[in-house]
Amino acid sequence: MSQLDRFLVICLGMLVVLAIAVAIIGPRLGQPVPSSEQPLAQGETETMAARVIEVLEEGTVDLGEGSTQPYQRLLLRVEGGSLAGQEVVVEEGTVNIISQERLFHPGDRVYLERTVGPDGDHLYISDFVRTGPLFWIVALFMGLVVLVGRSKGLRSLGGTLFSLAVIFAFILPQIMAGRDPVGVSIAGSILLLAVSTYLIYGWNPKAHAAMAGMSLSLVLTGMLAWLFVGWTRLTGLSMEESAYLVMELGPDINLRGLVLGGIIIGSLGVLDDICVGQASAVFELVNANRDLGWLALFRHSLNIGRDHIAAMVNTLLLAYVGASMPLMLVFTIYQEPL
Repeated sequence: MSQLDRFLVICLGMLVVLAIAVAIIGPRLGQPVPSSEQPLAQGETETMAARVIEVLEEGTVDLGEGSTQPYQRLLLRVEGGSLAGQEVVVEEGTVNIISQERLFHPGDRVYLERTVGPDGDHLYISDFVRTGPLFWIVALFMGLVVLVGRSKGLRSLGGTLFSLAVIFAFILPQIMAGRDPVGVSIAGSILLLAVSTYLIYGWNPKAHAAMAGMSLSLVLTGMLAWLFVGWTRLTGLSMEESAYLVMELGPDINLRGLVLGGIIIGSLGVLDDICVGQASAVFELVNANRDLGWLALFRHSLNIGRDHIAAMVNTLLLAYVGASMPLMLVFTIYQEPL
């Protein structure tokens, strides 16, 4: 076994240990930080982790016009927040819409919302706690990437972590501090592209070509996004999150710039995929046939690029439709205009 193989085995073992530790500790990370002793004001909401102890009652309720839905009365033990250690009874399905997939069972961990109203506290379950399963999925993904990709897979994980660090440690804080979202997004995008590309593929002509293609494409994407966002008069005000952003960051936040920044960052994955794949294909053509002239190389590369574009258009369409399937159904049912 070579030194590289031993290194990869050690890394894989560390990932397995990390996955086990995460599976044990991870669920506790989903528990909200206990709130201070200061009571909530009317209208404020507190999120707490809780565990289902017992299903006290279960049945169906009539919604009218012959339709019914399930309901439950649940005994919960609160695990965090101002009600930590207390047992509370919560009804599900009597005032909110639920389905068979949302029925709870003893042992389930949930997020409990406590809202202070004029007539006292109102408790309801917002969702399941999924921290443990999500950590297992991420750990399995990381293990498979290293197992199949070996050293390059390990470097790709490092590049992914660096990209997340740039987004959460640079781009988002700068936008919250009042910086221009477009400029911050472009600067952060170039930084994470450069580091990730050279970390994964090394300092070589292929990486240089891919980086040059991505940088040029990123600038063109920003220009086209600016042109079409202005042409279609996208303001960002129709986003559900815009009201919360205005309340938290003030009315001076540049929502249109935020839309542009989102488009720029969203294009990075596509640019990374196409530019690296195209550069790799061109260099493989050269290595396979050193006698290939520039004109023939350009023609073959253009054919590969056309296939890339054709496949990517369909990929993007299916990805966005799949991610917004409920919204597409709403548009279809209510005939909402674009």
